[in-house]
Amino acid sequence: MKSAQTARDIFHRAVADYHTHDDIDFPAPAPFPAGSPEAIFYAKCWIDAVQWHLEDIIRDPAIDPVEALALKRRIDRSNQDRTDMVEEIDTFLRDRYSDVTPLPDATINTESPAWALDRLSILALKIWHMREQTLRRDADQPHIDRCQAKLNVLLEQEKDLTQAIDTLLDDIAAGRKYMKVYRQMKMYNDPATNPVLYKK
Repeated sequence: MKSAQTARDIFHRAVADYHTHDDIDFPAPAPFPAGSPEAIFYAKCWIDAVQWHLEDIIRDPAIDPVEALALKRRIDRSNQDRTDMVEEIDTFLRDRYSDVTPLPDATINTESPAWALDRLSILALKIWHMREQTLRRDADQPHIDRCQAKLNVLLEQEKDLTQAIDTLLDDIAAGRKYMKVYRQMKMYNDPATNPVLYKK
């Protein structure tokens, strides 16, 4: 089975599983063997699902400022976890294709496979929540119609992105493309590189 198709199905499962509890503090299940690609995909999407709802909560105009600051700190940690997970997926894929010798005219892609998979995970969340909007009974028909049109675009985008990722992975396996793992090196999270932190 193609990697992107597998990941897409796992992302949708993770989103559905999250919404059976719909609780940002509910611990992530472990439906796949620890350390397996499937487990990594699932855990990555669970992080995205929790962060999606954290972003909803923090936009409440009546939120207590102290609570908002705590949520902002949690979102920052979640972003770092998400980045670390993407890099873990890229490392796994680089190792998977480590025996492939790139062709002389091989080129590098504009983004790594894992960052494309990251977008696929977010798409699964967008699809879930946009579909939810089309089922609202408290919304008027123009809202439903607008959301249905957006949902149709998201579904098309998901299909195209899945195919594009699988094409990229096929190209890497055949030596037509090669990949590198670039660490994000987020400076604001590092007390040695964020001047607000290291000047204290």
